[in-house]
Amino acid sequence: MMARRLIPNLGQWSSRIFEVECGKRSALYFALRADRQADPRRHELKQLFGDGKALSFHVQCGDRIQRSKMYAFLQDKLSSIPSTDCTIMEMPSFLPDVKQSVRKGFLLMYRSDSPIADRVIGDLQQVESLAVCSYVQEKDIWWQNHLPKKDGCSLTDLDKYCVTLTVAPEVCPTVLSIINNDVFYSFDEAYKVLTECRDIIPESQAVLDLVDQRLDSTERGRFPVIVIEGLDATGKTTLTESLARQLNAVLLKSPPESLAPLRARFDAEPPLIRRAFYALGNYITAGQIARDSSKAPVVVDRYWHSTAAYAIATAVRGGGGGVGVGRLPGAGSEVYRWPQDLLRPSLVLLLTLDPAERQRRLRGRGLAQTPEEAALEANNTFRQKVEEAYMRIEDPACVTVDASPSPDKVLQQVLLLIKNKCHL
Repeated sequence: MMARRLIPNLGQWSSRIFEVECGKRSALYFALRADRQADPRRHELKQLFGDGKALSFHVQCGDRIQRSKMYAFLQDKLSSIPSTDCTIMEMPSFLPDVKQSVRKGFLLMYRSDSPIADRVIGDLQQVESLAVCSYVQEKDIWWQNHLPKKDGCSLTDLDKYCVTLTVAPEVCPTVLSIINNDVFYSFDEAYKVLTECRDIIPESQAVLDLVDQRLDSTERGRFPVIVIEGLDATGKTTLTESLARQLNAVLLKSPPESLAPLRARFDAEPPLIRRAFYALGNYITAGQIARDSSKAPVVVDRYWHSTAAYAIATAVRGGGGGVGVGRLPGAGSEVYRWPQDLLRPSLVLLLTLDPAERQRRLRGRGLAQTPEEAALEANNTFRQKVEEAYMRIEDPACVTVDASPSPDKVLQQVLLLIKNKCHL
């Protein structure tokens, strides 16, 4: 009976589609059947599950905070297995076209003679909120077997489904769960996440206290608000400081300085919690913008575009073989809409730079990289997804600015744009 609690609704489980990101190959998708039927593409299943041992692990907690923490725990445990002993692939499951139905997980291919893998698997099999499945070939048929708690040294099949490959969905499955998980579109939704975290992350209360003290306004003052966006090393800091001097403007940042002491703590948390923290930072900055734009122009170093673009690019996983950008939600998708309760700037300028030149500037700075910047450098597809997500955000949309000339020339270019678009 204890083992069956791993899968609270077996009918729903058998209705799920499973996605496996196969390195540089396109993702494979498979469904489950109760009856025996050989898959005509079984050679692809053979390539997927291999000749060794294959297990999948899926987080089954009902609470989204618990799910995010458990997924981080699962990822950390699996990463402790030496790469020489295993291959780990992301393997979410989802109900087709059902929002918020994505459940994260991993497929583990491991050597049968790896004591570290055996120990990690044994530990994970004891975790009540994880569904553990094996994949076994019987003649021409592949089966997914739910495994119960470990009984001594033997693993016994619990529930068994025939695996059959299926076509890729029209919409990347992770898109189904972006809204108010990876990107927040209202103050209340982001606030709710940190409220739910107070018992496990005491620092959440400090963030909530700061947010409660914010100036609550969605309306900017009579002076223009100019946001400068762009990847690291595109010249944002230099430009915003020069622009503020030229316009006699107030210079603000998002996240605001008041959250700086807490950033390292929340950067270490799973995406759901980390993104909620940065979303609330935008609302604190919005209050500052509302106050200061009644007295002078305001220049903002990053704002909601950055928060959304990085989160969307991260959430839309995969992209092997150069298909990553194509997996983004199409232009006009609701994931690119501006939050209705967040103050809108007058103008958003996106600094763009040739990737090679940006890397040269980064090396010249000699500064430690953020995790996101390291990902940008290591993964060209991720960088392309971030840049494309920037360009698809609407109302207000970004106006691109070539950041390759000298800082003075970029400043003059931006001042002309502001004069024409903001009548300043």
